[in-house]
Amino acid sequence: MEAKTFVNPKNSAALLLVGTMKGAFLLSSEASRERWDVSGPHFPGRVVYSMAYDGRDRRQRIWASSTHFAFGTLLHSTEDFGRTWTNPESAPVKFPEETGQSLRQIWQIAVGSEQGKMYCGVEPAALFESNDAGQSWSLVQGLFDHPHRSQWQPGGGGLCLHTILVDPSNAKRLHVAISTGGVYRTDDGGKSWQVRNQGISAEFLPDKYPEFGQCVHKVARHPSRPERLFLQNHGGLFRSDDAGDSWHEIVNGVSSDFGFPMAMHPHDPDTAYIFPLEREMRCSPDGRLRVYRTRDAGGSWQPLSTGFPQEASYETVLRDGMDADSLQPAGIYFGTRSGKVYGSRDEGETWRLILAGLPAITCVKAVVL
Repeated sequence: MEAKTFVNPKNSAALLLVGTMKGAFLLSSEASRERWDVSGPHFPGRVVYSMAYDGRDRRQRIWASSTHFAFGTLLHSTEDFGRTWTNPESAPVKFPEETGQSLRQIWQIAVGSEQGKMYCGVEPAALFESNDAGQSWSLVQGLFDHPHRSQWQPGGGGLCLHTILVDPSNAKRLHVAISTGGVYRTDDGGKSWQVRNQGISAEFLPDKYPEFGQCVHKVARHPSRPERLFLQNHGGLFRSDDAGDSWHEIVNGVSSDFGFPMAMHPHDPDTAYIFPLEREMRCSPDGRLRVYRTRDAGGSWQPLSTGFPQEASYETVLRDGMDADSLQPAGIYFGTRSGKVYGSRDEGETWRLILAGLPAITCVKAVVL
């Protein structure tokens, strides 16, 4: 690995955005994905929970949130692959004073389907939007005023809006996931929101199938079939084929139905990847490092382990710690709480350790330049 201060896009085809508990790193490679250069740490000593790439307008802008115990949570961007970053003096994403809320964390940054549109999911659970490519932000009042909001309870990571799914076929439709609130959908650009949890269990509640209150860990959507959603729950795997109107369980042979991350294959809407965790330790079950893949939309799951240690490997991958690139064949990647980045250049058939020794990894986002 060659350490650099920034990425040279002329020499790169694939880019990994890696957030950690002590800064951000950029990993870049040619299309072969044989060798990776490393840039960073950016924002050393700060927690980076979310990163995103915006390739619109040919700007190739990278976004990152950072949280510091003294300076709070800030939103940064770079248009030169990490050579320079914006360094705001105050948080551009902030609650209006009249709400009585203060920003604790930016859990998700998402690029919208309309020009200039962007979203941030934050803690305490709320959604912010920008119509000018991140220059200014406003609270999505329709979700903030939802009658369920006062009854949402924090999950293990806090009361966070951690997943934002933009529908590429309908600019007015958006799904979000909240721990613990479940899945909500808007069909009118955020003015109104409907709960979309029918069929998702909440095993820790007296009512196992409540209207809301599920501890959803992650939801994934395929761009070519936006009505199909895959969901990793706090106990249970689910699929929807009607944009969340209904869900059915698809555990079907996975070693554990508990986990956090989920990634879609970039070209096949029937193929998805998960990293199951043992419920109590919340590490890879039996100390065996395995990714599970379905090729039939959850009808069955196959463990993928070639290249992974198969004993005494107790790894944890967080909800944003797995992603896929769109090259041929697709690359699949994940990062662990022990600071390791693993990758596959053949859609999960074989794996190798790309980088070790990083701080605890919070997010991994794959980009094709």
